[in-house]
Amino acid sequence: QIDQILIHQQIELLEILTGFETKNKYEIKNTLGQRVYFAAEDTDCCTRNCCGPSRPFTIHITDNLGHEVITLERPLRCSSCCFPCCLQEV
Repeated sequence: QIDQILIHQQIELLEILTGFETKNKYEIKNTLGQRVYFAAEDTDCCTRNCCGPSRPFTIHITDNLGHEVITLERPLRCSSCCFPCCLQEV
């Protein structure tokens, strides 16, 4: 049973050196620091680098055996305050 999770983004050396956006990957750990899930972003290169943090994405979350347990999807939305009906949602 898990009462708390900690999410750690894995940093890519290529992204640090070049500033070029790579697919985000995360380790999801329990309070003991043990990895219980792994999350990976599924986007293309153009979307990541042109849309930045407002980009649409799909994240696949898998357990330690590689079985997918949940998928998160965020559609492309306008993030301007002029369009409050189009706020980001997952």
